[in-house]
Amino acid sequence: MATPLPGAHDDAVPNEDVVAAGFSKILIANRGEIACRIARTARRLGVRTVAVYSDADAEALHVAACDEAYRLGPAPPRESYLNGDAILGIAKRAGAQAVHPGYGFLSENEAFAQACADAGVVFIGPPPQAIAAMGSKSAAKSIMARAGVPVVPGYHGDDQDAALLAREAARIGFPVLIKATAGGGGKGMKIAHGAGEFASALASAQREAKASFGNERVLVERYLSTPRHIEIQVFADTRGNAVHLFERDCSVQRRHQKVLEEAPAPGMDEARRQAMGEAAVAAAKAIGYVGAGTAEFIAEQDGSFYFMEMNTRLQVEHPVTEMITGLDLVEWQLRVATGEPLPRMQQSVAINGHAIEARVYAEDPQRGFLPSIGRIAHWRMPAESSRVRVDTGFREGDEVTPYYDPMLAKVIAWGEDRERARSQLALALHECEVTGLTTNIALLERIVSHAAFASGRLHTGLIDAHRDELLAPPAAAPADALIAAALAEHAALDMSYREAAAVSADPYSPWQAADAWWNGTSTHRLMFEFDDMTGTHVVTLSPRTDGWLAIEGEAFAADARAERRDGALWIEQRAARGNATGAHTALVRVVREGDVRHVFGPGMRARLVVRELLAHAGDDVEHRGHLAAPMSGTVVAVMVKAGDSVEKGAALVVLEAMKMEHTIVAPAAGRVAAVHYAAGDRVAEGADLVDLE
Repeated sequence: MATPLPGAHDDAVPNEDVVAAGFSKILIANRGEIACRIARTARRLGVRTVAVYSDADAEALHVAACDEAYRLGPAPPRESYLNGDAILGIAKRAGAQAVHPGYGFLSENEAFAQACADAGVVFIGPPPQAIAAMGSKSAAKSIMARAGVPVVPGYHGDDQDAALLAREAARIGFPVLIKATAGGGGKGMKIAHGAGEFASALASAQREAKASFGNERVLVERYLSTPRHIEIQVFADTRGNAVHLFERDCSVQRRHQKVLEEAPAPGMDEARRQAMGEAAVAAAKAIGYVGAGTAEFIAEQDGSFYFMEMNTRLQVEHPVTEMITGLDLVEWQLRVATGEPLPRMQQSVAINGHAIEARVYAEDPQRGFLPSIGRIAHWRMPAESSRVRVDTGFREGDEVTPYYDPMLAKVIAWGEDRERARSQLALALHECEVTGLTTNIALLERIVSHAAFASGRLHTGLIDAHRDELLAPPAAAPADALIAAALAEHAALDMSYREAAAVSADPYSPWQAADAWWNGTSTHRLMFEFDDMTGTHVVTLSPRTDGWLAIEGEAFAADARAERRDGALWIEQRAARGNATGAHTALVRVVREGDVRHVFGPGMRARLVVRELLAHAGDDVEHRGHLAAPMSGTVVAVMVKAGDSVEKGAALVVLEAMKMEHTIVAPAAGRVAAVHYAAGDRVAEGADLVDLE
């Protein structure tokens, strides 16, 4: 069994060594799950923490997780989490000796690291010169090329003239990848399949890069169609020591952003692991690196690999490394930042088992992974253990806003080998329940159970290659979900009758029960619409002792015992189809959210809408010609004006939400009748953007 993650128990005895070394209080210049994670480790070590928050995060979980909290500013990152002067001002006021930047935002910002040093505050990360050397993807590639490490063919120069970049793209050969030099996480990354796409892809990548990292510089390199994304975790101290903590495979991605990560990489042999690890350590030593960093490689299926970039920070996927090594990398960061040597040298670290991480996002895979914004109405994550870990910055009732990355949680599973880790992750994902907004949980379940993932034959195009299977909408409403929803309606009604009877003058009246005397009728008809599909399903419920019900004429024998628990209705459901003598029993949870019923059960994750019979007539009126915003966001570009003629597929408006851009295109050739918003305007989901005739 895996070693329990260090720091998993907040009641551990504080370690005075870190306090004695100089930190009694640190400021966490970040938000979400990483801020919560840092606070948890710091508390175990006896270090107090200071949270900072934007107006959008005033009630966020990371604020509650820290000992103190200070307002940074308005919700947009540039006015809050990217405001280095404000962060350092708060550090001084709070008496913090160090700043931990987490990942994203200012974590790879050379100027901020230098400002910390100038202010006498320790930056828990590499020195400014190391960020300058490796934080720039272009500079990092040059260093690695000089060290003899192969790099992907491309242009990594300083000249950012658009015409020059276009010529370089043609020289490299299409398709090409345009990538922000100052950041990661899929932000500022676009593919141009041909010369005709290059200008718009470049402009979009530069806008995203500037919005996310405050730097619009990009590089251009050859786009490899089916590579693996393998990265090496490195760690260095102030005394010249450096180690690697093995590799992670981060190949399963959507829109250039990781979805599933694991360690060790499937199929990695020891010789290749050693070669990649030594290259990463050599690069770290060459620039005087300090702290946690990640050397990222593109690996071809034949085993060859190319250096891609180095992230000079802790990575989102660091938990899988922690799970297979039994180490706490945040603790290592704190110790190294105080001047201590690395807790272990290379010969003292080893791989134990296998770990896989799944990122739970607030997004809609069925709509091109558009971010989903709203309030979390229901939240349930698997219980943590030595085999399962959950990192999150959210809880029930929290608001998911359009200002930040849409990741809600990370679910990490450990097993003695890859197959056991995969099975454990599948079980953990089944226990994840989030309502109030759309998530990718069902997609994660499909990927983890898909033969391509189970085989370990991974590449960055895996999701696209199996799109028809992974992203196909359900063909029909599952009968089990309809049965559960109908039984839940009856159980909820019965419970309300019982509650009313308990305070009634005649508690034994047959009118106070939802049984065969049900207000003088022996049947009740319910209509459900499944997962926003146009078709409806009628369930006829007969609340007799044998529990018969029918779904559009097909008979089922079903019964349920219900109880309220964790804000939902738990149903122990027994059902048999038709005249079958056998029955299956399942524990099903039905979460009520207005007219919506979310059904969670074995192999089942369904969303049903309760409809009144005949009340839905006329709901499907088409609004031809009105192009609506697919999500809430900010208009960053408008390409047309009233009177313009456009072809099918022409770009009309670009929206930005959660630091990613989304282009609204013409569904058919036509004429622009009206444009309702301008660049800089905020729009709500469903707002009419353009009228097209």
